[in-house]
Amino acid sequence: MSSWPSQTKYIGAETRRIDAPQKVTGQARYSSDIQAPGWLYGMILRSSLPAAKIGGINVDKARQIPGIKAVVTLGDGERTVHFYGEELAAVAGTTKQACLDALRAIEVDATPMPFVVHETDAKKTDSAKVWEGSPNFGGPSTREHGDVDSAFSECAAIIEGFYTTPVQIHNPMETHGNTVSWTDDGVTCWASTQGISSVKDSLSGALQVDQSQVRVITEYMGGGFGAKFNAGVEGILAARLSREAKAPVRMMLTRFDEALAVGNRPSSFQKIKMGALADGTLHAFEMDNYGTAGFAAGGATGGGGSGVELPMPYLYRVPNSRVSQTVVAVNAGSARAFRAPSNPPASYGMESAMDDLAVKLGMDPVEFRLKNDPNPIRQREYAIGVEKFGWKDKYKKPGSSPGIVKTGVGCAGAAWPAGGGTRSTKGEASIYPDGSVEFRLGVQDIGTGTRTVIAVVAAELLGLTPEQIRVRVGDTNFPPGPGSGGSTTCPSVAPTVNDICSNALQQLQTLSGVADARGDNWYAACKKLGVTPLTVHGQWQPGLSESRACGVQFAEVAVDTETGFVTLKKVVAVHDCGLIIDKLTLESQINGGVIMGMGYALYEERVMDDLSGVVLNPNFETYKLPGIADVPDIDVVLINMPERGVIGIGEPATVPTAAAIGNAVANALGVRVSSLPITPAKVLAALGKVPPVASTTT
Repeated sequence: MSSWPSQTKYIGAETRRIDAPQKVTGQARYSSDIQAPGWLYGMILRSSLPAAKIGGINVDKARQIPGIKAVVTLGDGERTVHFYGEELAAVAGTTKQACLDALRAIEVDATPMPFVVHETDAKKTDSAKVWEGSPNFGGPSTREHGDVDSAFSECAAIIEGFYTTPVQIHNPMETHGNTVSWTDDGVTCWASTQGISSVKDSLSGALQVDQSQVRVITEYMGGGFGAKFNAGVEGILAARLSREAKAPVRMMLTRFDEALAVGNRPSSFQKIKMGALADGTLHAFEMDNYGTAGFAAGGATGGGGSGVELPMPYLYRVPNSRVSQTVVAVNAGSARAFRAPSNPPASYGMESAMDDLAVKLGMDPVEFRLKNDPNPIRQREYAIGVEKFGWKDKYKKPGSSPGIVKTGVGCAGAAWPAGGGTRSTKGEASIYPDGSVEFRLGVQDIGTGTRTVIAVVAAELLGLTPEQIRVRVGDTNFPPGPGSGGSTTCPSVAPTVNDICSNALQQLQTLSGVADARGDNWYAACKKLGVTPLTVHGQWQPGLSESRACGVQFAEVAVDTETGFVTLKKVVAVHDCGLIIDKLTLESQINGGVIMGMGYALYEERVMDDLSGVVLNPNFETYKLPGIADVPDIDVVLINMPERGVIGIGEPATVPTAAAIGNAVANALGVRVSSLPITPAKVLAALGKVPPVASTTT
């Protein structure tokens, strides 16, 4: 059985990304860069009504626009539209302007219907119904353990809070999109995707084309946080346009499209009651939560897997708990998986309540967590973080910071239940007589450094350098790899490469007669191959990776009590990740996770117009994201645990950030801003300097 070496040169060290030269020189080709011969622009006509009955769509005039080569519609006959931005038709043309003219020429017979875009409105009995004949929300999902009502009567301290988190838009730098070429030989799709295999499957099914005739390629990909796992409506439309036009069609969505129709993180409205005994032991927990996953949260589609239901009580051992959760449908785009689905809002609600209860008990928040968190790894991480952050010197009584600009500190924990390997992952390598070697895996590098991980593992096990390893990924013609989600990519790929290398050395040594073909003997062994390259295969092996990762983060903020502006000064992020493969790409993942969590805490919120049903902040001017000037000092502390094998880090890196920042703001002010994002207006309202801010969370 394969294993990881105990002494390593590259595994666990810092290796620069092997694809860095291609990216910084512009040689890297993203899906938006693909210009297949004779390609056409593709564009989508979207509904400008959030709810409507569609009687018909006339595209005759659109077909007559000069330069238009294909027009297709979605659905035949009458249909119902459920959100502003729902796809109605699509066109392909030789220029952008021709496509824009064609979209304007399409005639849609639409009858407006009542709609609702805010959760609190949708819950009302007299609200407009997203799905005809169905309520906007069904019965709550309830879980109960112990005797909650009696337990609260036994508590020495009880807090009640209402903690809310907004709908968050994915907003990758590269928008969703594909270039699709449909010919007699089959369908080729250059996709911006986290899963080339899942795109292949969805195209094959939707187009009724044999899987053997579908090829998906992702050379480079500009960001995906859970919403890019299948071809999507846009991919299907591009393929249909290509078939009609008999030419490749490139359809990259606009930033406006991204805000409307390709996924989001659901909202949460968490009413939490929690109590502890006099010694600080948690004793009772109760939560009533609701949130929306958009139009797909109810009616005919159901709410399963929406990400609204939170894993509560999060992290901590509470003997008596009752959790009730409701999914609410609204006329807005549906949710999709979003980096650590359901965990960041769960962390925010639970960790806010933990700090509020610690204050009421007069306990140090870290000590309170250590008393109630049964996880030994997080216990170790808190101990490391306290020392690294200087918690004992920095933590003061809430609101005691002097002056106009007040400082505060906070902490929070994280868990991610996945992160293990995908058993179906396979790969191959070709070893050539001149000593060169190429690895091929049907996985995609979505920007996390998968190519580099493959090169590092191969170099370590073959006794070469990462620069000597050629890596090819992102093509369904290669052996199948995993989708890049759930923190599963590295723990799927690394064991597979380990197995390939083990098989390669065994076969090379047998063919060449060289006892140990690694390192200095590599080229001599390869020469013995003659003129025929050696191709070997491998697959994921158990025992080399593991699921479940933990983490804790500490945050320090400065809050201007005159302007309400929050400055994040420092974050200490302590994370375990099993066996560290490449320290640089690992730290990059954690830095990115912290920055994303910072955006969730302070800036990001989808704002809906209840009069038109449109997203009011659909671009980077109005939907705020952290900029380089906002990024704090991030101190990443890694716990290397090679005995656990490889574990993914993508999800846990972002989970606790918003909660830690929220607790730091509460510590600075002495009052809690219980609604994300923590904007200046909300800070001033919490201080009583302006009226309370009306929630725009949807």
